[in-house]
Amino acid sequence: MVWIYRLVLWILDGLLPLAAFFSPRLASFVKGRKGLYTNLQKFRESHEGELVWIHVASLGEFEQAKPLIHLWKRKQPETNILVTFFSPSGYDPVVKRKDQDLDGVVYLPLDRVSHVRKFLDIVRPNLVFFVKYDLWYQFLNEISHRKIPLYLISASFREDQVYFKRKGFFRKPLFFFDHIFTQNEKSGELLYKIGFTDFTRVGDTRFDRVAAIANSPQDFPRIKSWIGNKKTIVLGSVWEEDMEILIPLINSLPDYCWLIAPHSMNPEPLEKWKAKINLPSQFYTSWDSTKSSSVLFINTIGMLSSLYQFAYIAYVGGAFGSGLHNILEPIGFGVPVVFGKVKKAGKFPEALEAIEKGCGFEVKDQKELAGVFERLSSLDFHSHSQKAARDWVQSNLGAAEKIYELTRKLQ
Repeated sequence: MVWIYRLVLWILDGLLPLAAFFSPRLASFVKGRKGLYTNLQKFRESHEGELVWIHVASLGEFEQAKPLIHLWKRKQPETNILVTFFSPSGYDPVVKRKDQDLDGVVYLPLDRVSHVRKFLDIVRPNLVFFVKYDLWYQFLNEISHRKIPLYLISASFREDQVYFKRKGFFRKPLFFFDHIFTQNEKSGELLYKIGFTDFTRVGDTRFDRVAAIANSPQDFPRIKSWIGNKKTIVLGSVWEEDMEILIPLINSLPDYCWLIAPHSMNPEPLEKWKAKINLPSQFYTSWDSTKSSSVLFINTIGMLSSLYQFAYIAYVGGAFGSGLHNILEPIGFGVPVVFGKVKKAGKFPEALEAIEKGCGFEVKDQKELAGVFERLSSLDFHSHSQKAARDWVQSNLGAAEKIYELTRKLQ
């Protein structure tokens, strides 16, 4: 099976430059990797000494790695931190942020033996973390062969994943890791069943991240003044499918303030939504605060995670489409969160747990959405849900600290 995998990647490596002419996404993939090794060589020459390499697939996995990165830099500031991304959707925004905890941010090359060895020869990592998934066979094999400490963090497994259904090549990637840090008990049970015993349940590092944001959110004085004493609903990362059931709700609740942060900044659907909403609405980038409005469209990026500080209730989108977005961000502020019915519950274990804890509410249609909002309008029910959110976050703090301490002992 390994030779088939190598052959496919060899063919793919040759076809990608041609395919890039027909796909903007593939064009970004190819362009981002041009001059990679030259840039890596310059980076390593200017950043000598111990290096921790962290690989993430995209932005969501980077957010899970962020608490560990911050902790590592606080405890060992002399250590270099290199983060690799596979997807442009993660790489681009992180590069723009210029995070002070990161010494280097690059794309991961294709998982071909020649690329893998060249990458590792230049980078020479002392420690490697992969986050959640995106487990590339040749990289893991070579890292293990070189006896570089290798860990998987924020692991959340499902029974239907190939690691647990097929043996050999498909399962081997897990066994390259020296230790796996899981988010939940179920993941540990699945690992144990296939004979992997070097794992520890530490929880989800995202709780550390959302708690940090909640403790020091961005300040938005204009929005705070606009809201005043009115209750506010924050609609985060919403798609067309979400707005189909949300717009009737918005029109039925004129006494609330509504902050709408869409998944996409494409102005066309935003204008369409605005036209269907009966309440006075404005866009944040052209906001005239002297004019009365009940709805504010946040048509710019980088604000959402801190906007939840204003929420009485939050709705997080994506479940009806490509996948549920981060419900832990509002929960970090102790805010009850509503979301669409998740298609593959196993992919979003935090959604099921939020429901069990009493701070998350799943809806399948407009009728169920209205019913949940009616229940949350009760002060007693809302207070109970708030407390459930805060208690859940508090009980899960410290995952990054546990990973840091255990990896230092395991080396």
